[in-house]
Amino acid sequence: MNKEKPASPHQPKRKRWSRDDTELTLLGLPATIWFVVFCYLPMFGLIIAFKSFKLSPGQGFLYSLFHSDWAGFDNFKFFLTSNTFGLLLRNTILYNLVFIIINLVIPVTLAIIINQLYSRFASKCYQTMMFLPYFMSWVVVSYFVYAFLNPDKGLANSIIMGLGGEKVMWYSAPQYWPFILVFMSTWKSMGYNMVVYLASITGIDGSLYEAAILDGATKWQQAKYITLPSIKPMIIIMFILNIGKIFYSDFGLFWQVTQRVPASLYNTVSTFDTFIFQSLQSQISIGQTAAAGLFQAVCCCVTILITNFIVSKVDEDSAII
Repeated sequence: MNKEKPASPHQPKRKRWSRDDTELTLLGLPATIWFVVFCYLPMFGLIIAFKSFKLSPGQGFLYSLFHSDWAGFDNFKFFLTSNTFGLLLRNTILYNLVFIIINLVIPVTLAIIINQLYSRFASKCYQTMMFLPYFMSWVVVSYFVYAFLNPDKGLANSIIMGLGGEKVMWYSAPQYWPFILVFMSTWKSMGYNMVVYLASITGIDGSLYEAAILDGATKWQQAKYITLPSIKPMIIIMFILNIGKIFYSDFGLFWQVTQRVPASLYNTVSTFDTFIFQSLQSQISIGQTAAAGLFQAVCCCVTILITNFIVSKVDEDSAII
């Protein structure tokens, strides 16, 4: 009688398509179609960055695109060697570094504090009040800011003049705007980030805190030795995602709040995104503008991959990829 040989432990098991695979595929299909149609198909237009794009009279976009002359990397050379590139790079990077640090420290601190509240009603009220600004459009917020900073009838100048000071021409004083932009960005995004960290904190096993209390641990010691280590993976993930957007800026913040980047504030608040938008409205060719946008995308992709690689070497379980 022939006996079947036992399968080798090193021999990979044959994977079969199961009913669960079918259900998960159907669930993910709408999202896949959405990404293909709205994210991947439009990437065909990146070819404009390598062309000297010119509209052909009486012809459509595709005809004009294919019959435009190749420019190679001339569009990128124009952008990288322009007088404003260094300024845009400095502003975009520095603002984002400040945003990343503040949006890490303050939301985590607030999440820990709110989690310590005994009143559930008070906790929900604070969460709602801090989360509300996130849903407000920058267009609406810009009107509130203008009501405060209006040179003639703004609330800020009214208070300053009421205290015996001189009114400030806020939209002509670039030295104040780094603080204004940082404050507005923190105010608007603080609630969302706080809720993300608070959700991670609520998932921590409560018995750890009970054991710490029995050992006489203070609130600070509980946060230091239990809460922060437990939410470290979420902190690292948020950090990696924010680093991946370091070459991007919140267009609404820098364009709407500053009242469309006036000339007096250009050197202080201009970023890659405002430059691209202004270029589309100027005489700069669309190919050079597309090159600037592609430069942003490539730099962000490289940045997030490098950051994820470094994190994977330090703590492999916390890496995204």
